[in-house]
Amino acid sequence: MRTSLFYLLPLVAALAACGTAPVGPNYQQPPEALASQPAAGKPFAQVDGHAPFSAQPLPDHWWRLYQDARLDALVEKALAHNTDLRQAVANLERVQALQTEVSGAQKPTLAIEGGPQYGHVSGISLLQEGYTPPNSVLYSAGAGLSYQLDLFGQIHRAIEAADASSQAAQAAVDLVRVNVAASTARAYAQVCSSGLRIAAAQKSQGLQREAVDVSERLQQAGRAGLIDAARARGQLQQLNATLPPLQAERQGALYRLATLTGALPQDFPREVASCTTPPQVAGVLPVGDGAALLRRRPDIRQAERRLAEATARIGVATADLYPKISLGLSAASAGEWADRGHRDTLSWGIGPLISWSIPINGAVHARIAQAEASTRGALAQFDGTVLTSLRETETALDTYARELDRHTALQAARAENAAVAQQARQLYRNGKTGYLDSLDAERALASSEAALAASDAQLADDQVGVFLALGGGWE
Repeated sequence: MRTSLFYLLPLVAALAACGTAPVGPNYQQPPEALASQPAAGKPFAQVDGHAPFSAQPLPDHWWRLYQDARLDALVEKALAHNTDLRQAVANLERVQALQTEVSGAQKPTLAIEGGPQYGHVSGISLLQEGYTPPNSVLYSAGAGLSYQLDLFGQIHRAIEAADASSQAAQAAVDLVRVNVAASTARAYAQVCSSGLRIAAAQKSQGLQREAVDVSERLQQAGRAGLIDAARARGQLQQLNATLPPLQAERQGALYRLATLTGALPQDFPREVASCTTPPQVAGVLPVGDGAALLRRRPDIRQAERRLAEATARIGVATADLYPKISLGLSAASAGEWADRGHRDTLSWGIGPLISWSIPINGAVHARIAQAEASTRGALAQFDGTVLTSLRETETALDTYARELDRHTALQAARAENAAVAQQARQLYRNGKTGYLDSLDAERALASSEAALAASDAQLADDQVGVFLALGGGWE
């Protein structure tokens, strides 16, 4: 027996040593991919020294640029309790468990079986024709150790694919973090912006009520007609109609803040409800360049890892063209319970097991073609993600810059209307003009302030849009 084992050892060693390089392509980011082109990493079109942006890198915790303690607390709470983020983390844990399962194929497999039974074996098995053995307690027990030789790299490629899938799942978690942080900041900004616009609307309402009172007094004195008073009341009702949508907008944003942070809608943060100052980052925004964007955006990393996974799947499918060889060692014992442990109840064996589904029906080649097509699709998705990311970023930067120009014009208009209102008030005090003229000037000023408040709200939203497009919010 020892002599036979001695002769088997060289065969086993030869099988273990004859492994080849893993079949299928080795992954590297394709040179034809858009992310590999130098033009994709250039500075953004808006970062030209005139727009309010700088090429400084975007910090991970971009929301701290607002220097708003309430916003910081809300974002941190959302990142800790948001339900979408919890789902993404759970999915990552599931994928990592699958990765561990796939990696287990590199290790030997041990199987143990056995059990007692009552009865007897056949007489023929004892080489005694016509003989019926007596009933007795029988047993059987066995153990097997097997190890698959990864001669053609199928296990290696499967592990590569599982690793890439796990990294893609991690990028998906980062992507959810980006969206949760941006959604929280956007909801907070909307609460404060709505509060500012409500205050401006209420100021306009107060001025229009004064106009109604003056019109009605002039009508009673016979110095104005019915149409003037009716027009003033109609304008007041029009202003009254603008308030409920703004209040609903603010309340909806408060509800979103609650659910984003994992709380019930009715448990919205009461301390935020009275905010009337939209958050704004002072000065220029640090946006980096295209190269930094390609490294930072989680959806780009996710798409690239999906491409790596699809490439590894080609090797997994290609390995099915070749045989699979496993080394096995088995030991067993069977017989009557009374004879357990005797040498004649023991058996063992060692040797390779070769299995090969010979690819004569085209199924394996079809699976290879499927994997190659999936890789081409993953490359197209990768390129599409890069294009979308660059477009979203350029659009967000341009939109913010244009709104800043609009905001500057609205500030100038408000300054002009403020000067007119001041002059009208002075003329009215000196008796050189009527009250309605002064009130009209005040209404024009209130209208300018309302437009400026709406622009402040849009600027706050556009700033968050820039940070969302840049993909900030993860480390």
